[in-house]
Amino acid sequence: MSAKIDVITTDKAPAAIGPYSQAVSANGMLYCSGQISLDPATGHLVGETAGEQTVQVMANLLAVLNAAGCDFSNVVKTTIFLKDMNSFGPVNEAYAKAMGENRPARATVEVARLPKDVLVEIDCIAALP
Repeated sequence: MSAKIDVITTDKAPAAIGPYSQAVSANGMLYCSGQISLDPATGHLVGETAGEQTVQVMANLLAVLNAAGCDFSNVVKTTIFLKDMNSFGPVNEAYAKAMGENRPARATVEVARLPKDVLVEIDCIAALP
């Protein structure tokens, strides 16, 4: 028997720019695709620095989580992709502010390049309420 998989979409976060969904839910879990610092209303990049971009990334992630009835308190795992690990401090600060008291498991990796040449991308996995 296969799992029931639901596609989650919202216009409060940037539309997928490829053949994927903003998020999918299955077996009580929500798998959110990576978000970058696109403003969902304009489609323009927000922020000059990785820290500034992280603020928009987290807002986009929250919008996707909200579309599934979740928020950051439901997040159990995140992955942060950085263009430059030297940006870790400001990214970590913006991430911590958005997450509040929740401290999910996390990996942070430096990558050669990200979509639209942004400086940071973050994805997450959450437990559905």
